[in-house]
Amino acid sequence: MSWQAYVDTNLVGSGKISKAAIVGLAGGVWAASPGYSLSADEQKAIVNAFNNADEARAHGIRLAGQKFLTLRADDRSIYGKKAADGCILVKTKQAVLVAEYSAPIQAPEATPVVEGLADYLIGVGY
Repeated sequence: MSWQAYVDTNLVGSGKISKAAIVGLAGGVWAASPGYSLSADEQKAIVNAFNNADEARAHGIRLAGQKFLTLRADDRSIYGKKAADGCILVKTKQAVLVAEYSAPIQAPEATPVVEGLADYLIGVGY
C-alpha cells in the first residue's frame, strides 16, 4: 500500500480524521491530505517534539499554520487542542503520523484510529 493510501483510507477515510500527513523522522512529508501543507519548520518541530516533550507542552505544536495547545506529550504520542478541534501525533519507528480532527468529532473517537495505524506500522517495521 502506498503512503498516500494510509492517509486517504486509514486516517481520513475513517470519517474521524479531517486532515492528516505522514512525516518521516529523517525529514520530508511521505503523504498528506490534499491541501494540507506542513512547512519545513513545522516538520522539524514535529519530529523534535518527541525528543523534547517539555518544549511541546510549554509552547504547543504548530500544524499547517495553526497553533494547538499541547494536552499530553510523551515519547510516543502528542495530543493537542484548538477550540473544539484537536490533533494527534504518533511516532512510529520511521515516521510521525499527524492527524487533525474537527468538531463534532471528539478525541476518544479519533485517537484509536491514529494509535491503531501507528501500532500496525510499528509492527511491520515502519
